[in-house]
Amino acid sequence: MSKKTIKQIIADEYQLCAKDPVHFMRKYCYIQHPTKGKILFNLFPFQERSLTEFKDHDYNIILKSRQLGISTLTAGYALWAMTFNEDFNTLVIATKQEVAKNLVTKVRVMHHYLPSWLKNAASEDNKLSLRFENGSQIKAVSAAGDAGRSEALSLLVMDEAAFIDKIDDIWASSQQTLATGGKAIILSTPNGTGNFFHKTWVKAEEPNNKFNTIRLHWSVHPERHQPWRDEQDDLLGAKHAAQECDCDFITSGNSVISGELLEWYKENMALPPIETRGVAGEFQIWERPDYTRSYIVVADVARGDGSDFSTFHVMDVENVTQVAEYKAQIGTKEFGNMLVNVATEYNEALLIVENDNVGWAALQPSIDRGYKNLYYTYKHEGVVDAATQLSKGYDLKDRSQMTPGFSTTSRTRPLLISKLDIYFREKACTVRSSRLLEELFVFIWNGSRPEAQRGYNDDLVMAFAIGLFVRDSALKLRNEGLELNRSAMDHIGRTGFYSNATGPGVNAWKQNVAGKDEDLTWLL
Repeated sequence: MSKKTIKQIIADEYQLCAKDPVHFMRKYCYIQHPTKGKILFNLFPFQERSLTEFKDHDYNIILKSRQLGISTLTAGYALWAMTFNEDFNTLVIATKQEVAKNLVTKVRVMHHYLPSWLKNAASEDNKLSLRFENGSQIKAVSAAGDAGRSEALSLLVMDEAAFIDKIDDIWASSQQTLATGGKAIILSTPNGTGNFFHKTWVKAEEPNNKFNTIRLHWSVHPERHQPWRDEQDDLLGAKHAAQECDCDFITSGNSVISGELLEWYKENMALPPIETRGVAGEFQIWERPDYTRSYIVVADVARGDGSDFSTFHVMDVENVTQVAEYKAQIGTKEFGNMLVNVATEYNEALLIVENDNVGWAALQPSIDRGYKNLYYTYKHEGVVDAATQLSKGYDLKDRSQMTPGFSTTSRTRPLLISKLDIYFREKACTVRSSRLLEELFVFIWNGSRPEAQRGYNDDLVMAFAIGLFVRDSALKLRNEGLELNRSAMDHIGRTGFYSNATGPGVNAWKQNVAGKDEDLTWLL
């Protein structure tokens, strides 16, 4: 064979590699296997399809199962682009610098094993970056707010994007750097709903953005079958296995109320309102007042900084059903007057107003107007905790011991969340509102603190939790024959909800209401 023929073969092969990243990786990209050492990265069909989509689309978002080699595939694509393009600038962003560095390491290993006629000489090579003499480079950074801001990018890679904090800011800052024709690859296993990765994926599926979607369920791997999936439940636990294997946003993440349970509520309980009030339907009604029923109105007041909402729920005390709901940004005085009006409309309902921050301003109209059924709490406890009340024997009829409203504190918040969790797990409350369920989908554990995901609100959630807690505390106290702030529970008392009659032969759950005996054991 002549020297010229060899050169031609190499030239032809070079052209094939330049045109096709699949051909390039299949024939020339070696990886360092943890047990087998240096091996050729043999592409499965789903990997070949993904690699082709990387090439054909500027923006790709990948929802993936674990251990499918997608990070390695992305590294191979970056190496291919850096090899056959001058000044191709790749930036890898991940939750931690170490994770981003691993992808750069994969590029370095593949580059090291390339044949000499394919390999660009490296002009700079360190742990976090690799630069070729043709001007192309890849760099790893951790997820900081200014990541991707400083230089024009040819390719932005966001690895495990669903777990990156403040990724919205990172993506926003990268837009100018990508404006000149840059590409983006965003890949991750799911991590609950409502975050940047989930929102971007949902919009891409509609489609309502410029991302191409690539879904890689565990079953795309030709060597994985159901026994492997079953084994993951044992290894990871059912929740983490669902996150890592099934590409299921609902069962993934760290939501306070499980996504599967919320989906059940959404499918079986949520209803469109029968009436809406307000310009944008802020006040939604599912049941109009029934004058044979008892209600509570429970409110969470916005801080006033424009980032959250004033909300309230109207709940049927007996069957724990949500009958109305309000959510809007509104002045505190106007909101306070609305609360009195709605509470009056719903049979002079017990009015419970969260009194933190600007809550006092919303409470003032009910005090000024002399609303008789306003909820009070014991000053020194911060909450009408039924167990504490029973153990200490508090009688809260003395207004001097009381403060209007409900106080959410570091002590009371865990009690509220626990009550919320119990009610939902036992399916003991009826939720009609899609708005409330949407907030619950993004109500997550941030460390040990339950709160809304960044960029979302939990105003409806907290109001609902307060309502459930107060409802149960009041019932427990009445079961024990204690008076819980007669003025606060005036309506409930008037309707025969409770009587403290005691003595031999007296059944506290048989009440004389309007001349008729009524059995109230349903409260138990």
